[in-house]
Amino acid sequence: MTDFEAMYQRDDDPWSVRHSWYERRKRAVLMASLPRAHFDKVLELGCGVGETTYCLASIGGHVVAVDASTTAAAICARRVEQAGSENVSVQVLQLPACWPASTDNPFDLIVVSELAYYFSELELVSFMDQCVTSLAPQGVWVMCHYKPDFHDRIGSTDEIHNSVDKLHGLQKIISHDDEQFRLDIWRQAAGDCS
Repeated sequence: MTDFEAMYQRDDDPWSVRHSWYERRKRAVLMASLPRAHFDKVLELGCGVGETTYCLASIGGHVVAVDASTTAAAICARRVEQAGSENVSVQVLQLPACWPASTDNPFDLIVVSELAYYFSELELVSFMDQCVTSLAPQGVWVMCHYKPDFHDRIGSTDEIHNSVDKLHGLQKIISHDDEQFRLDIWRQAAGDCS
């Protein structure tokens, strides 16, 4: 996997998520595509510097934001703290080997953006299994990924999203596909959270 910690130590916003039109547009489409105005428990995997976390804090009862980079997680925590968001906890975890606990209280929204194409095939299978297991009945799973090729991508966006389409117990409820990114949203069927 890419050494994200080294990237964030060199540049506190390596993908220009705060200012680039692509990132701002993608965030706006993602937030506008959510099927509800409020979610009790939100999990954001690959939170980076916290721009999407900040948006999710406004619609989530409690948001768990996760990143592999200690530096990115610290920037994210500062971002939401400065905004006055007290409903966000930020964790540093190496996904998919480590996972935030959710078995007693599963998440009703999981957001994965610009992350899944860094996993090997075996890691991706584990990652997807854990996402499904962590969803509450009727929980919503968002996958949003950049489409053009780049040097450290392992899997293609279309292959990854199409793999989620094949998982049992999920119904695709929203799909946006343009030349820059693909956004898909699935809902877990009631009773299919295991």
